[in-house]
Amino acid sequence: MKTSTLSIRLDPELDRLLTKASRQDGRSRSDVAREALRRQLRLSQFEAVRRRLMPFAEARGFLTDDDVFAQVS
Repeated sequence: MKTSTLSIRLDPELDRLLTKASRQDGRSRSDVAREALRRQLRLSQFEAVRRRLMPFAEARGFLTDDDVFAQVS
């Protein structure tokens, strides 16, 4: 798998949290940061899709998550 390198600047608090998380999980800082970035990007994608679909859902009476869950449960 081909990879690329990304350099970012972390403020001291974020650096401390990243180091702590990597030690707790027994993984490298890069692994923890990569997973966090992957999750954030997927969440952003989900939110973008949700924003596009909301008008269609609302037109069909789905106004809340509970409305959806009630229909599919």
